[in-house]
Amino acid sequence: MAMKKFDLEKNKALKLGNDMKQTLSADRFGKASSQQAQLDRREQRKLDQAKGLVPFACKLPEKLVEQLKERAATHPEGMNGLIAELLVNGLAASA
Repeated sequence: MAMKKFDLEKNKALKLGNDMKQTLSADRFGKASSQQAQLDRREQRKLDQAKGLVPFACKLPEKLVEQLKERAATHPEGMNGLIAELLVNGLAASA
């Protein structure tokens, strides 16, 4: 059964509204300008796997996270590089 013209226009408006919401939220949080936002999640996951990177989550005290964020701002590889460097140094020192 064919859709009425009103229903077709309503669907177009809904699609347009959803597209506008998605673009606004990306710009709002600064994700549109970042390189990682340009890649979709699957591509990014494949790139990370090729580099041998594995996601690892843990809970840390708030004061420690603040210190890490401050140091990561000046670190050339960002937060991931800083954490990796600190863990390698810490594990080497304890061995």
